[in-house]
Amino acid sequence: MQLQKTIGYKIISEWLAKKNFRAFAFQEETWQHIINGKSGLVNAPTGFGKTFSVFLGAVIDFINHHPNNYQTLSSNKLQLIWVTPLRALAKDIGRAMEEVIYELGMQWKVGIRNGDTEVKERQRQKKSPPEIMIITPESMHLLLAQKGYADFFATLKMIAVDEWHELLGSKRSVQVELAISRLVTISKIHNRSRLQVWGISATIGNLEAAGEVLLSSLDENKKAVIVKAALKKSISVESILPDEIEKYPWAGHLGIKLVQKVLPIINESRTTLIFINTRGMSEIWYQGLLTAAPDLAGAIALHHGSIEPELRTWVEEALHAGVLKVVVCTASLDLGVDFRPVETVIQVGSPKGVARFLQRAGRSGHQPDAVSKIYFLPTHSLELVEASALKTAIDKKIIESREPMVLCFDVLIQYLCTLAVSDGFEPEQIYKEVLSTHCYKNITRDEWLQILQFITAGGVALNQYDEFKKVEIIDGIYRITNRRIAMRHRMHIGTIVSEAMLKVKFMSGGYVGVIEEWFISRLDPGDTFTLAGRTLELVAIKDMMVLVKKSSARKAVVPSWQGGRMPLSANLGETLRNELNKADTTKTKQKEIEISALQPLFALQKKLSHVPRNNELLIEHIQTDDGYHLFVYPFEGRLVHEAMAAILAWRISQVMPITFSFAMNDYGFELLSDQPIPVDDSNVYELFSPGNLLNDIQRSVNATEMAMRKFRDIAVIGGLIFQGFPGEQKKARHLQSSASLLFKVFMEYDSDNVLIQQAFREVLDQQMEEVRLRNMLERIQQSSIIITFPDNLTPFCFPIKVDSMRESLTSEKLEDRIKKMQRQLGDG
Repeated sequence: MQLQKTIGYKIISEWLAKKNFRAFAFQEETWQHIINGKSGLVNAPTGFGKTFSVFLGAVIDFINHHPNNYQTLSSNKLQLIWVTPLRALAKDIGRAMEEVIYELGMQWKVGIRNGDTEVKERQRQKKSPPEIMIITPESMHLLLAQKGYADFFATLKMIAVDEWHELLGSKRSVQVELAISRLVTISKIHNRSRLQVWGISATIGNLEAAGEVLLSSLDENKKAVIVKAALKKSISVESILPDEIEKYPWAGHLGIKLVQKVLPIINESRTTLIFINTRGMSEIWYQGLLTAAPDLAGAIALHHGSIEPELRTWVEEALHAGVLKVVVCTASLDLGVDFRPVETVIQVGSPKGVARFLQRAGRSGHQPDAVSKIYFLPTHSLELVEASALKTAIDKKIIESREPMVLCFDVLIQYLCTLAVSDGFEPEQIYKEVLSTHCYKNITRDEWLQILQFITAGGVALNQYDEFKKVEIIDGIYRITNRRIAMRHRMHIGTIVSEAMLKVKFMSGGYVGVIEEWFISRLDPGDTFTLAGRTLELVAIKDMMVLVKKSSARKAVVPSWQGGRMPLSANLGETLRNELNKADTTKTKQKEIEISALQPLFALQKKLSHVPRNNELLIEHIQTDDGYHLFVYPFEGRLVHEAMAAILAWRISQVMPITFSFAMNDYGFELLSDQPIPVDDSNVYELFSPGNLLNDIQRSVNATEMAMRKFRDIAVIGGLIFQGFPGEQKKARHLQSSASLLFKVFMEYDSDNVLIQQAFREVLDQQMEEVRLRNMLERIQQSSIIITFPDNLTPFCFPIKVDSMRESLTSEKLEDRIKKMQRQLGDG
């Protein structure tokens, strides 16, 4: 593409030269597209300046239009909206933008708008809008709920959506789609120039589709402009190997026991981020590191989503300043915050996906020429196969796709109420806009009318209840005029529905963080637990507040949060199956050190049973004192295995009366019965057939019960259930009972309701992963099924067996029981 060296381009190039920088080709290409009025998606490795590719493009365009007075012009009118998924990103991006604006001598202001923004600042932004507003999807919808929002957005030239790959596939991306559809119309009415939309994304498998989803509402969208940086980020992946490979591995056993191998890595690096997959384990690692290296006190910090925001902000600032040696964190630091002092990342346990692993690796070596260094620390020895699979996937650029969500009627109902709260809406105009989005392009006229009837009259089932008749029709405009309904709606705009959270506060004053209600309700006053790296004693629970004091107790309960376990991605599962082909080879390449290290485990697995190749499915029949076990190893992730275990159990029960209990992990699943399980060469392909799958899913699992639980989140997002005012949130069980009651009413009186249909669809797509399940069964039909009858538990089945025992045993008793089992099996 021929770059037009405009006045704006020259000014920016000179500014970069003074700092000894030069623009990358992908940045200049993006600038030219922006100058030409195009919209698109930028993809580049971490640390190469994706933010500047779009932001400086907007600045260049502004200078081109105001070459003589760009330094003196202060419009106090919105020019650029910068959407970011994480609050932590806002400050970092704002800081970088303000530096550019100051050094160019421009008068632009940068505002930040999210849940942490003070009321005073929000009012200031409303009266005198900044030229740039950095905002979350939720806060963008809050602005749409303001009276006169069209005037506020009238001068907007560009929407930039940062970390689009992270939003895509969630209901927050649907919020972005809907907001863009509205702002595109406002731009046409108030602004002669076309609104530009730019996304910024890390590499994902379906980049083109991701761009088309984002730009769906733009008239000119036939195919999104994709700007790909022809740059390679150097990534160094190294596994931390245990001194001895345990032949009978189990989840969580290694991990913290390898802390001594982590300390030299920390000492050799300026700053290290240690990524843990769950908040509970991050608390354990923080304490474990301090116990192993007391000299880290003052130089180590903990960062996760349940820690008080002020403390999280302090950790982020300290990371910037380079005063911290190590930070133990969760996904809360996954995204593009630029922590330049970070030299090394350690991933504890499988990240379950290639894209997530690359994202975390990119937190280190954030400069263009720096190497991103990441260590993989297994929580059990079999996870080393995943480490090898991750290396292969990175080499071959096998990265997951993010599938966009469709027909999220709960988000649409919330959005329509948002518009009704502000200036109201004309349904035909909004219907056109909604149809222009990717999420709702297939919405039918009947579904749209059903939604309108629902918000105005409560639909078929709830038309006797005034509280569900939120929207009034006044002169053809749909409005919410009731101030109480409007206030309740504004308070609960958003699509993130979490478990009921309670704030944790010291008796002496000062907040520690938040904890889930279900966890704290199991503790009694005097019990101790850890949060934010501190040992705390529960004093009382009062007015939705957990009152605590410091404790010197040596033992404390580590909190666990719901939804902490992520399933193995389809891409990583496939690569992992391919890695098992190498288990048989005695000569492995140097970079396949993990496969070499696992040879003793593979040898034992082969001796007792079989090591499956990528075109094989292994099934093991094992009899123990507990009963008859059937272990199956598809390597498709725990959600698919949970669904398959239920379907297989149901299909077998049609042959003969038999009852089962299930257990599963990411590699396989177990059926356990008190009688022999009739699976053999004569019926196995039929049992794993994709035929009649949907019917078998409905029969094998309680789909109605699962849909009822899913409906709770849908009901909250759709505004059917009010979660309470601040400080008086309803208890989780009350929310669930309200949702269950509504679900039963709909099922009885309005079973075709769009929200009920959505609940069942989300169970199939998200909990059962129906598409992936079907693909797995079709793959198995083309594979060889190997059935073995080992005399003992095998290395592959051992971690599944251990997982099945977790529910009934405390962690100490579980460890004792496992050691005894290992001794009996000859691996103690």
